[in-house]
Amino acid sequence: MARVVYVNDIYVPEEEAKISIFDRGFLFADGVYEVTAVLDRKLVDFEEHISRLERSLTELDMTMTKSKDELLKIHRELVKKNNLSEGAIYLQVTRGSADRDFAFPKDVPQSMILFTQERPLTSVKPGIRVISVPDIRWGRRDIKTIQLLAPSMAKMIAVREGKDDSWMVEDGYVTEGTSNNAYIVTKESKIITRNLSNSILHGITRASVLRLASELGMEIEERPFTIAEAQEATEAFITSATTFVCPVVEIDGVAISTGKSGPVVHRLNEVYIEESRKAAI
Repeated sequence: MARVVYVNDIYVPEEEAKISIFDRGFLFADGVYEVTAVLDRKLVDFEEHISRLERSLTELDMTMTKSKDELLKIHRELVKKNNLSEGAIYLQVTRGSADRDFAFPKDVPQSMILFTQERPLTSVKPGIRVISVPDIRWGRRDIKTIQLLAPSMAKMIAVREGKDDSWMVEDGYVTEGTSNNAYIVTKESKIITRNLSNSILHGITRASVLRLASELGMEIEERPFTIAEAQEATEAFITSATTFVCPVVEIDGVAISTGKSGPVVHRLNEVYIEESRKAAI
């Protein structure tokens, strides 16, 4: 059965989906997006993702044209139409279609698309190997825009070296992964992750995992860390909507501790999945 997608208020088979060549998402990457995990046919951290969507739109002088309830209905309909049990739903909003001009067009309807991706989220994660690359992205990484060429290039650098991902580095400190937030665990079992600012995306999974870690009595320090510090850590990991809590077992060719997933990462992923199943809507 063909995947059903949502394009500007219409559900259509993916091969029939169409967007104008003048859409500003295509011409200028003038848009934002969100990815919401689906577990047991339910949505994880949905309200938080939609709140961040609204913030991203506001930062780009755009408005929310649909309410949270309307977006929830669309998400649920896509889950139903595609019989999605585990995976993700991608949501993208652009400024709309207009003749090419750097100035924002006036009175143009926004474009909105959504589609599902079936993928395993709860399977055992053996760990990923990352390399460090310079962070060449623009200065407002807190806005979840669709201009993802720089992280895509960073991902491909890792792939060409036979690794899984890149951690981007700016002024000597790790910012984040190509599509995830980055963490290390010290010998004292303290979790360290970069503090929120315009330099990184304010991850929804990040917020949930840090809250759960705090409830488990784990110590957390939000500050930048270096690659060298990460290589000396006892554990390292990433979080995102589609990886949950995933161990990092090697950085720039150096194995992290034993080179295997550690107890902190295992426990956090276990608890995050457990709590997500309970709270999903």
